[in-house]
Amino acid sequence: MATDRLIQRTLAGLRELRDQALAFEVEHADAAEAVDPHHRNSARNLLHYLSVRQRDIRSLQQDLHSLGLSSLGVLESHVLATLNAVIANLEALAGQPQVEQPHPPVDARSGPLLLRDHARRLLGPTPRHRSVRIMVTMPGTAADDPRLIEDLLRAGMDLMRINCAHDDPATWRRMAEKLRAAEQVVGRSCAIQADLGGPKLRTGPLEALGHFVRIKPKRDATGRIMHPARVWLTPAGNPEAPPAGLSAVLPIASGPLRLLRSRDTLHVTDLRGRHRSLLVVERSGRSAIAQTDRTIYAATGERLEAVRDGELVGEFEIGDLPGITAPIPLSVGETLVLTRDATPGRPASRDATGRVIAPAHIHCTLPAAFARVRVGDRVWLDDGKIGGSVRSNDGARIEMEVTQVPPAGGRLRAEKGINFPDTELGLDALTDKDLDDLREATRFADIVALSFVRNPQDVLTLAQKLREFGAGHLGIILKIENATAFRNLPRILLAGLRTAPVGVMVARGDLAVEVGFERLSEVQEEILWLCEAAHVPVVWATQVLEGLAKGGAPTRAEVSDAVMSSRAECVMLNKGPKVVSTVEFLADILERMEEHHDKRMALLRRLSVSEI
Repeated sequence: MATDRLIQRTLAGLRELRDQALAFEVEHADAAEAVDPHHRNSARNLLHYLSVRQRDIRSLQQDLHSLGLSSLGVLESHVLATLNAVIANLEALAGQPQVEQPHPPVDARSGPLLLRDHARRLLGPTPRHRSVRIMVTMPGTAADDPRLIEDLLRAGMDLMRINCAHDDPATWRRMAEKLRAAEQVVGRSCAIQADLGGPKLRTGPLEALGHFVRIKPKRDATGRIMHPARVWLTPAGNPEAPPAGLSAVLPIASGPLRLLRSRDTLHVTDLRGRHRSLLVVERSGRSAIAQTDRTIYAATGERLEAVRDGELVGEFEIGDLPGITAPIPLSVGETLVLTRDATPGRPASRDATGRVIAPAHIHCTLPAAFARVRVGDRVWLDDGKIGGSVRSNDGARIEMEVTQVPPAGGRLRAEKGINFPDTELGLDALTDKDLDDLREATRFADIVALSFVRNPQDVLTLAQKLREFGAGHLGIILKIENATAFRNLPRILLAGLRTAPVGVMVARGDLAVEVGFERLSEVQEEILWLCEAAHVPVVWATQVLEGLAKGGAPTRAEVSDAVMSSRAECVMLNKGPKVVSTVEFLADILERMEEHHDKRMALLRRLSVSEI
């Protein structure tokens, strides 16, 4: 009969699949033996999964489906146990005596439990009403804002993320201290993750157009003044902090501010040669507040004349103001030069006819790029907004042709990321700054996140450094954010299982640029599968509910992405003015999805909509 032949064919295919998985485990026994004993069964399960995924088994899955058996679609956390169960069912269908089965390292119950246990050891206790944790990136202001941290804890934050690429150790310590105090107030515990900056390639500074500040009153849609601009005048040598709500700060390099009185008028000829005035409205300490209903471009070195009752009472000189820069405009077909020296970047120089005399240039912060980049290699800037191809590299200047910009044209700013997805840069994941930051982080962090992992040695090096600093117990998060790390992920996971509690962060921003936006969905899916097979918890990161956190309203795509994030063990939110309400929104989504999905398996709870 056709069904008998189908059963026999499927049974043979499954036995072969199981035999190959066992042989693959033997082949890589050394890698499994090197793993921490607590993680060894997880390593064996990962090896079984890797073996299964080395073959295309779609036709076998279709045969299983037609027989009403498990099609192996959710075997990640317990591979050998699943194969054993399906083979046993097929043997029963075929009327054959059951062959003795190899003992699996985990089964359908213990595999998922191992993943939950590893998540608890790394990320902290499971929150009430949901299993997925919420991690929140701290703004620098959190160091001095205990109310923000208390509100985040009440809203559902389970992990605080401190980005060591920003602020300084003193600020990080104050954030941690505020959190520990907030835990006592709110009655909830919260782990701290410190992210090391890593060897991030960025654009350097831009050439300043000038050192000035624009003082501008607030107007309505018809141009009428709603609020005058208020300016803080303070001594440049020993400035005082301005009160909230002011439009600008003018440091005064010379002139007796103590002589100013309320109602004095300050006259100035601004950067555009226009005569303007400010009215002094208040004195405060060694400083003063003045206001104006006209726009003023005040520049370093300009003079203010103070007039009272028609008489000159003093002159003041404006001190150093920050440099004002403009982004470099770029179009398809233009040339951009990345320079090894730190000369500030500037747009292309053109003659009177618009012909380019000298191309636009900007500094690339990583010297190693100039030794490794080859002609034809792709270049992406600013999270993939601007793309190009390398034309030449003489070791000091990388000349690239711009091939992709946003519809409105490219605008390249300072401190934007640079990616060379075709280039093996040969970088260590830990920089000298990272080592300094790591020593500081061990004083307050529960977890250390390693940025720009590329190979297993990066993982082992971090673990060794933690032991040297007396912090070998800290958890480790491995950030997968480049194509090399994705290609090496199985070996990276095996190395991670040799260390303290370990997890993976899917850093989808840089990863999308590296592997291509068209492949991101596929790649993040594969990372989730591999990590589940290794019982390694996953942090779903980058731009989750970004529109809600920054602007107060999510897009439909962001809500769908947040729903997808429920398949990870933790979701990371970035900072933003609406981050507290964003945590509440996300917590609600995760609690609802808990009733519908466990990883990729649909949970068939009762649906009220089923009633007719």
